[in-house]
Amino acid sequence: MKNIEILHEDELSIVVNKPAGLAVQGGQGIKTSLDNILASMSSKPLLVHRLDKDTSGALLAAKGREAAALFSRLINNKKTVKKYIAVCAGRPKKNEGIITDELYIRGSLKKSITKFKVINSEKLTAVSGVEYSVLELELGTGRMHQIRRHLAMNGNPVLGDDKYGDFSLNKKLYKEAGLKRLLLHASRLIINDEIKLDTTAPLPEYFNPYTSSLN
Repeated sequence: MKNIEILHEDELSIVVNKPAGLAVQGGQGIKTSLDNILASMSSKPLLVHRLDKDTSGALLAAKGREAAALFSRLINNKKTVKKYIAVCAGRPKKNEGIITDELYIRGSLKKSITKFKVINSEKLTAVSGVEYSVLELELGTGRMHQIRRHLAMNGNPVLGDDKYGDFSLNKKLYKEAGLKRLLLHASRLIINDEIKLDTTAPLPEYFNPYTSSLN
């Protein structure tokens, strides 16, 4: 697939490193989507979970309907671990913890669980006075925009988030540090059940100004 990195492929599945800005599904006004790209492949893999358009990273598709049903069951039964890397404003009050704020989904409050751990926190040298933190996160539930909403509700919005973020800070970072993308990445996908899978998606280059000290 042109311009899309394949992280893993076997007889049942394919895991791709979805670039930010690529919609997962087609719709009105969307010319190119990942599901259309996958449909052009000879194996015609089927997506079994989703990522936001602006989120990059590991995305799993199954080869055939039987495989899709298997992976969907593993995901629904919490047999799949999805880890993310996010760069957020400021520093959380704790170095690690669990965010359990309920989220409104289609008009009703739903239980929502996000685990987080601070893996780095420092000042951004390109912009004076701006502190940021790099977090590793793990989803306990899969609500729409869950990580972005949870971090914003806790006072540490994801940098570059144009929906739930700190808009004045994003504007400052755009002008002074060249920030143009949401800094949220699906970094690792793990299945350890009847199917064994452990795939890591490397961070995009635009994370480098914020994560170079981790390398």
